Amino acid sequence: MNTFQPVISPLGPLWLSALVGFLPIVTIFVTLGVLRWKAWVAGLTTLAVAIVIAIAAWRMPADLALLSATEGAVFGLFPIVWIVFTAIVLYQVTVVSGRFEDLRGVFALLSDDPRVQAMLIAFCFGGLMEALAGFGAPVAITGVMLMAIGFSALRAASVVLLANTAPVAFGAIAIPIITAGKLTGIPYQQIGAYVGHQTPVLAAVVPLFLCLLADGRRGVKDCWPVAIVTGLSFGIAQWISATYLSVELTDIIASLVGLGAAAVFLRFWQPSGTADAASRLLKDREAELASMTETERAQLPQHQAQEKRALTGGQIGMALFPYLLVIVVFSLAKLIPAVASWLASTDVKISWPGLDGRVLTLAGKPNSSTIYNFQWLSSPGTMLIICALIVALVYKVSMKAFLGEITGTAYKMRFSILTIASVLALAYVMNLAGMTITIGTFIAGAGAAFAFFSPILGWLGTAVTGSDTSANALFATLQQTAGKTAGIDPTLLVAANTAGGVVGKMVSPQNLTIAATAVGLLGRESDILRKMLPWSLGLLVILCLLVGLQSTPVLSWMLPHF
Repeated sequence: MNTFQPVISPLGPLWLSALVGFLPIVTIFVTLGVLRWKAWVAGLTTLAVAIVIAIAAWRMPADLALLSATEGAVFGLFPIVWIVFTAIVLYQVTVVSGRFEDLRGVFALLSDDPRVQAMLIAFCFGGLMEALAGFGAPVAITGVMLMAIGFSALRAASVVLLANTAPVAFGAIAIPIITAGKLTGIPYQQIGAYVGHQTPVLAAVVPLFLCLLADGRRGVKDCWPVAIVTGLSFGIAQWISATYLSVELTDIIASLVGLGAAAVFLRFWQPSGTADAASRLLKDREAELASMTETERAQLPQHQAQEKRALTGGQIGMALFPYLLVIVVFSLAKLIPAVASWLASTDVKISWPGLDGRVLTLAGKPNSSTIYNFQWLSSPGTMLIICALIVALVYKVSMKAFLGEITGTAYKMRFSILTIASVLALAYVMNLAGMTITIGTFIAGAGAAFAFFSPILGWLGTAVTGSDTSANALFATLQQTAGKTAGIDPTLLVAANTAGGVVGKMVSPQNLTIAATAVGLLGRESDILRKMLPWSLGLLVILCLLVGLQSTPVLSWMLPHF
C-alpha cells in the first residue's frame, strides 16, 4: 500500500504554502465569528475545506485524508466528548437531588457578592478542576454553577472561558508540559519552571478581568482588592510550585492557595454594591431569556432557586461531597504511581485501520499519531461517570432518574457531539497532511525576532485542536529547533508554546462548544467567539511581549537558572 510523507512547502514558496494551509483556520473563524453559522455546520464545512486542500495542495491520497478525519472524529468522541458528557451528568445528578443549591450557599458563606462568587468558582475552583481533569471539564462544571448564582448564559460562558487560562499549562497534572519534555528531551521540570515564570503574570490579572466581564467597570471598582489578592496569591504559588516544589501539583497548590487567601481576606473585607450588582445581573438574565425562543429556553440548565438560608455542617459537607470525591478520585489516579501505571496498563492501543504505517513524518518515520489510544478506564470521563454514580447513590437519586439524566444529556448534546467530532477530525487532517507544520515553519522564519512570535504557535495549535497538550505535540520540537537556529534559549521557546496555548483555548471551537453546551446556548457559539476573541488576542499580545523581552537582557532576569 502506498505511503504519504508530507513536505514543508508543497506549493513552492513557503509563504504561499503557509497561506493555503491557513485557509481552514480562516474558514472556521469566519464562519463562526463573521457569518455566525451554527458550530456544527462551520465545523463540517471547515473539515471539507481541509480535506480538499490536503488532497489538492499537499498531495495526500484521498483515502488517507478521509481516514485521518475518521480517527480525529473518534478521538473527539472519546475521550473529549466523553469527558464533557460525564461532567454535565455529574452536575445534573446534584441538581435533581436538590443539593446543588446548597453548594451555591457554601460559596455565599465566603461572600454573597455574585462577582466575587464568580471569581472563586470560575478561577479558583475551576483551576482545581483543570489541575485534576482538564479537557473541558472545568468549563462544563463551572459554567452551570455560575448560572445557578444568577448569571446569564452568555455571561457565564464568557467568564468561565476567560478563567480557564492560567491553569491550563499545568492542567491534568501538567500533561502539556510533560508531553513537551518527552518530545524535546528537555527535562519537563525545567520547562515547567520556565512556564511558571510566564503564566503567573496572567494569573495575577485574570481575576480583575473576570470582575470586568462579570459587571463592567463597576465590578472592577467594587471588587479589585479581593481580585488582586486572589490573582497574586495564585500567581505566586504557581511560580514557587513550578520552580521549587512540583510541576505536577502546581495548579492544585495554586488553586488552593488562591482560594484560601481569598477566604481569609473576605473575613475582613467585603465589596460594596452587592445588591446593585445582583440586580444588574438579574436584568441581564431576564433580557437574555426574553430574547430566546421556547426551544432555546428549554436547553438552559434547570435548577430551583432558593432563598438564602443558614447551612448546617452536614449540608455543607454533602454539598461539597461530589467535588471532594472528584478531587480524591483524580488524586489517587494521577498522583499515586502504582495506580496511575495500572490505569495506563488498561489502555488499548489501536493501529488505525488503513492509516497506521502509511503516514510518515517529515523525517520519513511512521507517524505515531495514527495509533489511537482507547482509554476506556483511565480517561477522566470514566472517572467522572464513576463519581456521578457514587454521588447518585449517596444522594439517594433513583437509578431511573440517573439513567434519565444520562439520556437527556446525550440528547441535548447531539449537535455539540457533531461539532467536537468535526473539529478534531479537522485537526487530524491538518496535522497528518503537514499543514500545521508548514504554518509553524513559516512563522519560525522570523529569526531572532521569533521569540516575540513564538507564543503565536502555541495559540494557533490550541485554537485548532482545543488542547495545549496537542499544541505542544505539534510545535514543541519546532520551537526547540527554531531556538537553536536563531540562538534563542530553546527551553524558553518551548515554554512559550505552552503559555501561548493557554490563551488560545478560549477561542477553540471545541471549547466554545463545550461552554455553549454546558450553559444551554447550543448554536450560539459564534456569539461566544465574538465576545472572547478580543480577550484572547489581547492576552496573546501580552505573552508575546513578555516572552520576547525574556529573550533579551531586559527581562532575562525573570527566568530560572539551571
